Amino acid sequence: MATVLYHLGRAAFRWRWFFALLWVAVLGVTGFAATKAPAAADDGFTMPGIESQKAFDLMEQRFPGTAADGATARIVFVAPTGEKITATQNKAVVESLVDEAADGSQVSSVVDPFRAKAVSKDLTTAYATVGFEAKADDLTDAGKKHLEDAIKKAQEAGLTVEVGGDALATPTEAGGPAEAIGIAIAAVVLLITFGSMAAAGLPLLTALLGVGISMTAITALSSAFGLTSTTGTLATMLGLACGIDYALFVVSRYREERAKGHVPREAAGLAVGTAGSSVVFAGLTVVIALAGLSVVGIPTLTKMGLAAAGGVLIAVLICLTAVPALLGFWPNAVLSRGVRKDSKRSRRKQQKRHNAGSRWASIVVRHPVPFLLLGVVGLGAIAVPALDLQLGMPGDEAKSTSTTERRAYDALADGFGPGFNGPLTVVVDAKKAHDPNAAVATVLRDVKGTEGVVSVSAPRYNESGDTAVFTATPSSSPTDAKTKDLVKAIRGERAVIEAEADGASFEITGTTALNIDVAEKVQAALVPYLVVVVGLAFVLLLLVFRSLLVPVKAAAGFLLSVLAALGSVVLVFQQGHAAGLLGVEQTGPIMSMMPIFLVGIVFGLAMDYEVFLVSRIREAYVHGDSPREAVVSGFRHSARVVVAAAAIMMAVFSGFIGAGESMVKMIGFGLAIAVFFDAFVVRMMLVPAALSLLGDRGWRLPRWLDRILPDIDVEGEKLSRRAPTPEPSPADPAHQAVSLH
Repeated sequence: MATVLYHLGRAAFRWRWFFALLWVAVLGVTGFAATKAPAAADDGFTMPGIESQKAFDLMEQRFPGTAADGATARIVFVAPTGEKITATQNKAVVESLVDEAADGSQVSSVVDPFRAKAVSKDLTTAYATVGFEAKADDLTDAGKKHLEDAIKKAQEAGLTVEVGGDALATPTEAGGPAEAIGIAIAAVVLLITFGSMAAAGLPLLTALLGVGISMTAITALSSAFGLTSTTGTLATMLGLACGIDYALFVVSRYREERAKGHVPREAAGLAVGTAGSSVVFAGLTVVIALAGLSVVGIPTLTKMGLAAAGGVLIAVLICLTAVPALLGFWPNAVLSRGVRKDSKRSRRKQQKRHNAGSRWASIVVRHPVPFLLLGVVGLGAIAVPALDLQLGMPGDEAKSTSTTERRAYDALADGFGPGFNGPLTVVVDAKKAHDPNAAVATVLRDVKGTEGVVSVSAPRYNESGDTAVFTATPSSSPTDAKTKDLVKAIRGERAVIEAEADGASFEITGTTALNIDVAEKVQAALVPYLVVVVGLAFVLLLLVFRSLLVPVKAAAGFLLSVLAALGSVVLVFQQGHAAGLLGVEQTGPIMSMMPIFLVGIVFGLAMDYEVFLVSRIREAYVHGDSPREAVVSGFRHSARVVVAAAAIMMAVFSGFIGAGESMVKMIGFGLAIAVFFDAFVVRMMLVPAALSLLGDRGWRLPRWLDRILPDIDVEGEKLSRRAPTPEPSPADPAHQAVSLH
């Protein structure tokens, strides 16, 4: 492989205009296709195979035209201190708002709180539910403004009015200024690493090119494959991250080969043949992790994973072709100013001297056991809180108190009890019952009698009278473990209840039940996902390093870092330690998708660092260094770049911590801390310590397996046999005549 990529790098360098124009043309074609492609219909979030989804589907089938997924606005009224909401003046204000809201466009129904008995026992709080025909994203600005004006009038009349639901939800900023600061920090890290504006800008340029192509391609294919606006979120984040990382390693290797005395074209070929080989296999591990998201069985997550995998593949192709092509345009610009002005002799001397990476590795290999124990015990201790992991989907209770949704949530909890914000929707299918009304009444009675249910609503029948829907209000909040136990208790008594209901069956749905079901499905899929991803990656690493122990070590290190990251997330967002420092106002369960996202994304990035770092160590080993010398040599060449790549990722991910929404903060914090653990603890401490302890055993492979495995030559051993072409100093006038050949 190294030889093939070597020739590809030389060809891209020589035919730079062709490759540069080719990628510009690809961007133009995908961009044009994106402008002409019809928008994909938003099918919403679906989770096949869970009870709450089946119940939701049954509701849509038996209650046609009710827009079960239409937007809603729950308007909460709180009377002034010392007054009742039922007082004549306050009641008139509420009824006026209800009448005005009913006249709004796209409104399907408005429930008067006084007719529906939606008034708290202490008569201080009431709520009205406004239903819309369209989804929240499809509501017109005029319709929203009409309702907002009505709410403003009620507030001016002296009532406290807050709004929950998704119709008038407060827009959430993805990252705000903190994200911009993260990107700026990434640019500074690149500049410090390379000491050249051109070298710092090239990875950013090629990464943006890749993101542009992948995003326009996703838009162009959105209608054909049902991709939504959220599908490309992960592709953008990982396309940018991997694009910068991959170009960073190739440019760094190009500068290293130039310092050895190779002419630009030869240096470009060697950079793509060696670092490019690592890029290919690192990219494949990321693709495996992302494509493996399909194991979870969530269509939205599967589409996001496959789209992001496509974005990473584009980043790999651009790294192998566009990067050497751009190096062909400016072969000396990416070199540091000191190297450009230095002589050939002094540059070789600079290449051989020790740096911070080799000095650090020397310390670790001299004391491997203490460093190994420190890393394993430290990460293990941080991972302990992960044993208390509780999955869920934080709702309005996790939002800032500055939002009206959070204030509405609190007002309803104070007025009607904590479980009021998470009612369970019970769908009764009485089609096979002899007496549907009696069957529904039986189910309602038994559900109401379950411990933990404080009230049930009157059943609502469909036109045929064979299906009914009612709500059961728990005594505990939606995210409380008691609510989860209640849902399990009702479902556990299903056989008994249905036997009494004379042929009728029932299912539980609603936001609370859906969140519980999603959490359980994701938790059940986590182990199979890990097995698939780690298993396939083990095979790839076996091919790359031709060793049994190195892939095992890589998998163990990854598991340690991801568990420590999960433990940190639980520590902050579930248990509340140091939550105030991150602006987390309400602790609760961890987002259901968080473990899957964390495993998939961090696994891909961790294997990036593993391949880049250990491939340089193996390269030194196969070229004759002892195991400990190889570790020091590998760190001398790659530690600085790995640290820079990790710092860039941490800066980008940390930008999401500044977002206003708790879930976005959680994702940003989890990814940033996971990269920190993996890059600075696992790769910088555990890897050199383990390899030095393993010695030659770490690089052994059974002979029968060695004969079976193909010789991929990621280290570029065949390329090293080529005689290097001496290069004059960049300051030498004769250099300009030969530098491009």
